[in-house]
Amino acid sequence: MGRNKYPEETIRKILDTAERLFIEKGYDRTSLQDIIQATGLSKGAIYHHFTSKEDIFYSVCDRIGRRNAGALAAIRDDPSLNGLEKLRAIFKASMHPDKQVKMYSMMPYLIDNAKFLAAELQSLFTEVVPEFMEPILRQGMADGSICTEHPKELAEVMLLLSDCWINPVVQPTTPEETRARCAIFNQLFFRFGIPEMFDQESVELLIHYAGLGQRPPVEGNASV
Repeated sequence: MGRNKYPEETIRKILDTAERLFIEKGYDRTSLQDIIQATGLSKGAIYHHFTSKEDIFYSVCDRIGRRNAGALAAIRDDPSLNGLEKLRAIFKASMHPDKQVKMYSMMPYLIDNAKFLAAELQSLFTEVVPEFMEPILRQGMADGSICTEHPKELAEVMLLLSDCWINPVVQPTTPEETRARCAIFNQLFFRFGIPEMFDQESVELLIHYAGLGQRPPVEGNASV
């Protein structure tokens, strides 16, 4: 077999196809064989670039993350907004329907997938906090819109609660639990000059997204 002259196109085809299947069927219900059949590529061609379905999934999530980072950077660098306004805008952007429908419909519950949960936590601490949240909180300190002496730690706890405790991807959550957690979150951060990060619209979106992830149990093994 001749060498593939366009490996980037092959990788893009695999990731485009896998992302579509993960969104349509969810990670657990998509098999590697599904990806092979949908791409029309051989198993060897897939394994030349990726070691497993999990490896493909990480690459899909990384690509989605890079796309989302562009939107967050635009908010962070917007000179017309103060720190609090940027913080609220970041939270609103993270709830964008197009983005979240994709993520919530494709992701497995992270509470059952320790490696995926660990990857999410690593991303929070090494990327989202230092690149987006902490700079915004420091601007809020400087312009007086946010009251804290510990912006890094405040950013960390805000993300841990919003992305792990409230996020319906982490574990199944009832509407009542979602509303209660958002209310507690708002109360906790009000003392820092941060009012109602989760408004009624955001809460109802979270409840809707939680429903997207509730699929029937996987029949058989869809991992291969």
